[in-house]
Amino acid sequence: METAITSKLTAKSQATIPGKTRKYLGVKPGDSVAFEVGENNIFFVRKATAIDLEFAYALEGTLSDWTSANDEEAYFGLYII
Repeated sequence: METAITSKLTAKSQATIPGKTRKYLGVKPGDSVAFEVGENNIFFVRKATAIDLEFAYALEGTLSDWTSANDEEAYFGLYII
């Protein structure tokens, strides 16, 4: 197994996908990526497919209850461990 490649989160909880990883995934600026949680809280990142995007668009209108400034303040800094 190759050594882990790391990236630091910004104040907005954004992270850069390192160049070697982008090349391996075949992603470029503007592409979408999908994150999946496996056993033992191991996360996987992959290039998003058309079905991933359709699913996200279908859910988008149902998530408005979680986008208020109060929600941002209450949940800021929480991470899945």
